[in-house]
Amino acid sequence: MHLTYDIVALLMAAALVAGIIDAMAGGGGLITIPALLAAGVPPVMALGTGKLQSACGTAGAAYAFWRGGRIDLARFRGPAIAAFVGSIGGAALVQMIDSRFLAGLLPLLLVAMAGYFLFGPRLSEVDTHTRLAPIGLLSAIGAIGAYDGFFGPGTGSFYTLLLVSAAGFGVTRAVAHAKLLNLASNLAGFAMLLAGGHVLWIVGIAMAVASVIGNQIGAVLAIRFGGRAIRPLLVAISLALTVKLVADPANPLRAWLGWG
Repeated sequence: MHLTYDIVALLMAAALVAGIIDAMAGGGGLITIPALLAAGVPPVMALGTGKLQSACGTAGAAYAFWRGGRIDLARFRGPAIAAFVGSIGGAALVQMIDSRFLAGLLPLLLVAMAGYFLFGPRLSEVDTHTRLAPIGLLSAIGAIGAYDGFFGPGTGSFYTLLLVSAAGFGVTRAVAHAKLLNLASNLAGFAMLLAGGHVLWIVGIAMAVASVIGNQIGAVLAIRFGGRAIRPLLVAISLALTVKLVADPANPLRAWLGWG
């Protein structure tokens, strides 16, 4: 399909803003996927193109965090593999079963996550004790990776929540390692959609350039301001994504709640 230069420029602007937000708290897909759909890109093609730009931007953010000494690559090689494998499984699963149940459940999970960050323990930059055994942490990371391949929205925020609440990471370190895990699951999801031919390369590359720039800016802001900026963003992204999902007339949660 053909998109005009001005539409591509607007999509790049959306990717830039999404990259900044995504590097700091996750949830950049809340901006880029609706933007692609509004531009007339078919849904599956929008997901594939979104994965391309997101993977490039997340790679840039992960590199910035690593360069700033916030990522332990040696320790997180195994978790990254778990996220990658989980995402492949999720992407395969979504082709076999109906995703409507997860679409209805997700808003409830996001509200719970926002409540944790809003009313839970104060986010600290200091690491605390791990609350999950290594196999439990790997399993949880693999499950979130499967969710990314299966559905996707809010994956970075879920990784961050897991690393803060279960792995005992300080907030900026959690966000940094969430970028590494999100990169792994993004690459797996992108590979599956690429195999199906669901990628607009020119648009995706243009958005990827903007996303890389945005993620670099967001990573610098996250390192500089830490939890003061990350906590309210996590809450805002979770609630905004909840509103967007529930506003969709096709979301089964509306029927479960009797909203028609």
